[in-house]
Amino acid sequence: MGKKRVVILGAAGFIGSHLVDRFLSEGWTVLGVDNLVTGTLRNLGHLDGDDRFAFANADICDGLEWVEGPVDAVLDFASPASPVDYLEKPFETLRVGSVGVEKALELARAKGATFLIASTSEVYGDPLEHPQKETYWGNVNPVGPRAVYDEAKRFAEAITMAYRRYRKVDTRIARIFNTYGPRMRLDDGRVVPTLVAQALRGEPLTVFGDGSQTRSFCYVDDNVEGIWRLLHVQDPDPVNIGNPQEMTILEFARSVQRLCGRDVPIVHRPLPQDDPRVRRPDITRARNLLGWEPKVEFDEGMRRSIDWFRQQI
Repeated sequence: MGKKRVVILGAAGFIGSHLVDRFLSEGWTVLGVDNLVTGTLRNLGHLDGDDRFAFANADICDGLEWVEGPVDAVLDFASPASPVDYLEKPFETLRVGSVGVEKALELARAKGATFLIASTSEVYGDPLEHPQKETYWGNVNPVGPRAVYDEAKRFAEAITMAYRRYRKVDTRIARIFNTYGPRMRLDDGRVVPTLVAQALRGEPLTVFGDGSQTRSFCYVDDNVEGIWRLLHVQDPDPVNIGNPQEMTILEFARSVQRLCGRDVPIVHRPLPQDDPRVRRPDITRARNLLGWEPKVEFDEGMRRSIDWFRQQI
């Protein structure tokens, strides 16, 4: 009694499961909700027997009226997040980014809870501004294959702001850039697990295009710290949560070779349609508003991740 309570949607996913751990460590009780389309209960197995945590296997698009008792915060991380997943599940991705977000907002409104939506750097599309500030409106192809994710997240931001303006829900928007770390699925198609798994198995590393496209990789612990701080400030506008340290995909592949200790070849494949050429967050706003910036160095974060992937293999 008297403890704060959070509902984390997408709790069995990569970032969602780490958020469960963080809130429990801060003394909150947690209700995790996930339909396990891309999440896995393995990410929550270490919490078996912890009476501060409850889990519901449910689709948030069917509604959340069944959630009983007080709720202080609702965090919506319920969406496929990798290209492999959302291209295989386009309608589920569009639905959870629209119907699902509205159901989550309705829960927050009914409970008088703070709502935080996990948005994405993909709202910037293939950006013409570099690095990307929160004021940039993006360069998204609304009819391309990636639009099922990009536009779902843009809609999620729009309905979140509408609920704030017209229904007075206390809201936050986190625009999350490339995040990596333990509990990523080996087969989720994102560049970190894909290349690390290939290296550990002694397979050639697959690089799309010439590898000159850039990404900025943020370790999951830093990401969670940024989200935790964002929840606790009174500011509704989007905040970039990511690492401004940028590298090309070819540089990343060579880092994987070095850190895995595997002299495997790099092979090139055609670049997917609408794949962003550059990606780097401007985190000035996060520094000023949250007093936050990434702390985990790339090599250290990758070593922790490689150890975890090695165990999975």
